[in-house]
Amino acid sequence: MRKAAILRKTKETDIVLELDLDGSGNAEIDTGIGFFDHMLTALAVHGKLDLKVTCKGDLEVDGHHTVEDIGIALGKALAEALGDKKGKERFGCAYVPMDEALARCVLDLSGRAYLCFDARSLTGMIGSYDAALTEEFFTAVCSNAFINAHIDELRGRNAHHVCEAIFKSFARALKLAKEITGSSVLSTKGSL
Repeated sequence: MRKAAILRKTKETDIVLELDLDGSGNAEIDTGIGFFDHMLTALAVHGKLDLKVTCKGDLEVDGHHTVEDIGIALGKALAEALGDKKGKERFGCAYVPMDEALARCVLDLSGRAYLCFDARSLTGMIGSYDAALTEEFFTAVCSNAFINAHIDELRGRNAHHVCEAIFKSFARALKLAKEITGSSVLSTKGSL
């Protein structure tokens, strides 16, 4: 059972998140930020995982706490659902185009958190979503799931297209990395 449920309540956000790594891409998302809901849905669909997220955040301030705290909750859920990573493929790589945009994500379920993020077109607002929060989201996910990820905008001009290509590339790389392909931990150390 590769599932996890995370409850996170602070003065800034109240989050309920459920994750099933062996899902079929079902998503029930309500964050109060329409474009972010769309990105989390894309992550579920293209990562072949079931994801439920509800969040009541202090959107009267801005979307930062909501986006970052959901990243924290998702990272914790991924860490719990992945467990000791026994039998997992571990590595994943995906390129995703969207019109003029092209994004690449290469990741390792290494147990060592690190994010290298390069997306120069992610500025300004996409609806009520601040595009710059994309890096904050993935920083929170990787830090709490102990994932090493390199996420790059290889080309693009339109922030909507670039952001969507990034979320989908992460989802597809994660889909590969979480697959069970053996019975032992894929590491010379014997553990991750």
